[in-house]
Amino acid sequence: MTKSKLEYIWLDGYQPTQELRSKTKIVNDFDGKLESCPMWSFDGSSTLQAEGGSSDCLLKPVAIYPDPDRENGWLVMTEVLTAEGEPHPSNGRAQIDDDDNDFWFGFEQEYFIMDAKTDLPLGFPRGGFPGPQGQYYCSVGGRYTWGRSLVEEHLNLCLKAGINVEGINQEVAPGQWEFQNFAKGAKKAGDEIWIARYLLNRLTEKYGYYIELHPKPVQGDWNGSGMHANFSNSIMRTAGSKETYDKICEAFRPVTEHHIEVYGAHNDQRLTGQHETQSIDQFSYGISDRGASIRIPIATVESGWKGYLEDRRPASNADPYKVAARIIKTVKTAVV
Repeated sequence: MTKSKLEYIWLDGYQPTQELRSKTKIVNDFDGKLESCPMWSFDGSSTLQAEGGSSDCLLKPVAIYPDPDRENGWLVMTEVLTAEGEPHPSNGRAQIDDDDNDFWFGFEQEYFIMDAKTDLPLGFPRGGFPGPQGQYYCSVGGRYTWGRSLVEEHLNLCLKAGINVEGINQEVAPGQWEFQNFAKGAKKAGDEIWIARYLLNRLTEKYGYYIELHPKPVQGDWNGSGMHANFSNSIMRTAGSKETYDKICEAFRPVTEHHIEVYGAHNDQRLTGQHETQSIDQFSYGISDRGASIRIPIATVESGWKGYLEDRRPASNADPYKVAARIIKTVKTAVV
């Protein structure tokens, strides 16, 4: 009889930013298939998802990945359901209207690696600041680069788990990094970002670091952290028309506030109109414009207006499920 470790992972009910939770279930002779993962439950009163007098919440397995750090281990992404089996109000995944996987998403997850002893990003000295940003972006060498060992180990863990990470790079501030993930299907894209975040956070436990997803953890002349959302559907991938892209972009204008509501807490500190952002209360789009709300990639234009768009507004702490759900809802309103 073989014992397997299934790590059930879910999102708690904390606001304004949900956090990851997980616990381990031991099962016998597990075959590695999602349909073989049983429903489970947890104490929702400890995660702000239920009252103590009726505290059971359900965990519905929705995606499974090999756990690269555990023998006979699996990472099981789950949705939170009420005791009655309905999607819990905190369940952003259930809001996604993409059952046919027509929407493809590529998320660019930025984050800061923080030293747990100083509560400062790696590369920031106590009581002062490093040199101004400019030398750190995609840098190499100990003078401008910090945290590479953790970042490389995280990349390897993601790839071993079968997560489709397509690249990594150091960002413009010391200790700031990014990984890019792509999936065909909005729910799958969200699943993989959350599993990648889980692996990243778990990895910091042995380094004495922690991950900061606040969109502006360092005040001053430093870029904030985002989770840019690159997205397309079959219409965009085959459009061949600037007019179609203009109509889709314009569909975002009247619902700017609704997007910002789910694009991450404290995003006003990042979306200032500076540091490659548009102001939080403005909406704009443009070809190759990193200061716009939505960037039309030059590759889309050069491909004859066939490709994707990049919403640059989501913050690094945003829930990819909720971001995808809101983008899909808006794109579907565009008359093209």
